[in-house]
Amino acid sequence: MKNSPPPKERRGHRRIEMSFPVNVRLNQGARPYPGLTVDASESGLLVQTLKDMPLETTLNIELLFPKGSNLSNFKAVAEIVWKDICNWEDLEGYQYGLKFIQISDENYSMLKKLLADPSFTKEAQLVDNSEHEATLVVKVER
Repeated sequence: MKNSPPPKERRGHRRIEMSFPVNVRLNQGARPYPGLTVDASESGLLVQTLKDMPLETTLNIELLFPKGSNLSNFKAVAEIVWKDICNWEDLEGYQYGLKFIQISDENYSMLKKLLADPSFTKEAQLVDNSEHEATLVVKVER
């Protein structure tokens, strides 16, 4: 029996795991929907959120860094290129593959630094303190 070669990677850029809070807006000035990044590359992000949004939606995104991290918040415009349902405990949420369609030179430079130097991202990671239980607060609108 012949072994087939592994499938060729279709992505143009390497993905790096990183977990940051992110605000997702459907348009400028709209209220933000919170989420978390899962990974990132020079061409896009993998984001998890509770908000259901259709494919090909254009989003204003903002990665949020802790105060004192010496990083300004990262902003870009991205398009949803794929989505999947994901579950957290008893909540149903969504994972989105986002492709950057507009990003400033300053933000692109910041992204490249975050991706190139793992110690740079450690500076901005959320603190994991076992003395405190992590909580996700979800506001349900009726």
